[in-house]
Amino acid sequence: MSRMRHLAAIAVCALTATPAAAASPFGVWSNPRGSLMIRTTACNGGLCGAIVWANGAARADAREAGVAHLIGTQLLRNYRADASGTWSGRFYVPDMGRSFPSHLKLVAPDRLKISGCLIRHYFCRSQEWHRLQ
Repeated sequence: MSRMRHLAAIAVCALTATPAAAASPFGVWSNPRGSLMIRTTACNGGLCGAIVWANGAARADAREAGVAHLIGTQLLRNYRADASGTWSGRFYVPDMGRSFPSHLKLVAPDRLKISGCLIRHYFCRSQEWHRLQ
């Protein structure tokens, strides 16, 4: 009977831990075109995200821009959260070889909105990335 209670306690802990993990920006995400996947992790007291998979076209574009090894390249750099749950940091664009100020926010447990501008408030763009894990 004691073993059964122990297993029940483990199951309850696992079930209650799942929503908290799903409501986190940490995980594996795919861009809208499905050409890149990144893994977001805690780093230096904030959030970072490195490429874990890229299709052939994305790798070729990066090579043309001088990025020989796209896998492992950190796209999301030094993000810090504010009180509203918005994270601010820098987004690296391999095709351009530059990083830009950006923000990200979890808009649903499986959707991460990443927004940024090339120059201050000009040439701005947003994308919703989808959680894979």
